[in-house]
Amino acid sequence: MKRALAACAVIVAAFPAGAAEIVTLTGRAMGTTWVAKFQPSAAPGCDSDVLRDRIAAKLESLEQQLSTWRPASDLSRFNATTHTEWFPVPPELAAVAAEALRIAALTGGAFDPTVAPLVRLWGFGPHGRAEGVPSPAAIAAARARIDWRALEVRASPPALRRTRPGIAADFSSTAKGLAADAMSALLTAEGLPRHLVQVGGDVRAGAAADGTSGWSVAIEQPHTETRGIAGVVPLADRAVSTSGNYRNFFQVSGRRHGHIIDPRTGQPVDGELAAVSVVHASCATSSSLATGLFVLGPEEGMRLAREQKLACLFFVRRGSTLVRLASPEFERLGP
Repeated sequence: MKRALAACAVIVAAFPAGAAEIVTLTGRAMGTTWVAKFQPSAAPGCDSDVLRDRIAAKLESLEQQLSTWRPASDLSRFNATTHTEWFPVPPELAAVAAEALRIAALTGGAFDPTVAPLVRLWGFGPHGRAEGVPSPAAIAAARARIDWRALEVRASPPALRRTRPGIAADFSSTAKGLAADAMSALLTAEGLPRHLVQVGGDVRAGAAADGTSGWSVAIEQPHTETRGIAGVVPLADRAVSTSGNYRNFFQVSGRRHGHIIDPRTGQPVDGELAAVSVVHASCATSSSLATGLFVLGPEEGMRLAREQKLACLFFVRRGSTLVRLASPEFERLGP
């Protein structure tokens, strides 16, 4: 998975004076960076180098399953087939597919894991940037190959299948969240429950560090030119993901085309919404929801957030001003 320069939640871990030592490990995977912060006191014999290798191995395993950039990945091999029979896949890939399809149904197709043909057409896929804007005919042809309802998954034995030819899957909007969940589970299994992990723009917290009510995580201000902090949320046993179109885009004739594609229109999302952040118990879920809510836009997105009692933060452009819109559940998280 190549790096997608989308909006991201930035780790800002804050601790009171006298807090126990925090160890930080870093690396690269899935075309982006990962970070793991943890309190080692629960596992005094922990070897950081060994732990870093275990995290790297887990992320490599997930990438080999989920990448659309690797021709030999499990997902790429599924996409390369043309039949409509069940295709065996690893359990993690089946789990990602199941969650992606659940969010697709919840958002009425605003989030669609079969959007890959449009992503490639607009130049945000493995084949690189497109020259100019696709023609209406090319967009219509790509849209004809997109329909989340034509993708099926089963858990046992784990497998995927398309119900009509031409359907391909792309779980990039869910995969990094799943990776953060997997890192969190690995650290807990290693006897390190007090941790915070990040994969790209997806952050997952374990138990709070000693002496704190949670890990302080800053949400990036959605500006194209500069980086800043829009707000801070305390996380404990929760995840946060942010989606936005203000970093990964190209311009043609003065018009900006962002990397988040609306599968219902075939066009990049173009509106007043700058970014959406979602807090949830599952990072795979928060990652998918952030993309789906961004496509829905501030009005439909907030309506769904209220109906589903989701903790969401929207940043909406009003001229030169960014307006903050938060769901009741997000407001209750506190500073």
